[in-house]
Amino acid sequence: MPIQTKYKHIDINQKGQPIIAGTKLKVLELVLDHKAYGWSPEELKFQHPYLTLGQIYSALAYYWDHWEEMDETISQQLQRIDKLTQQARPTPLDERLQVKELV
Repeated sequence: MPIQTKYKHIDINQKGQPIIAGTKLKVLELVLDHKAYGWSPEELKFQHPYLTLGQIYSALAYYWDHWEEMDETISQQLQRIDKLTQQARPTPLDERLQVKELV
């Protein structure tokens, strides 16, 4: 059962992550769309039609009130992805493309 917060449309899931109430969408995922693509709340609504503008604005408000913690989470996730990418072995397709000098 999600824990309600002081933000009308934001709950905390069992993993301690803020989610948009009534969905499984993490606030962080919506924030990443906002940051990566520069999407306005209206564009976020267009891209996520199942959300209301109230949910979107509440998620963005939650982010700005907790931006340091959430940005640290983003940074940790990016570091983890970089580490996994460096450890990954080339796929057979990668190897064939390298032999043909296409990558």
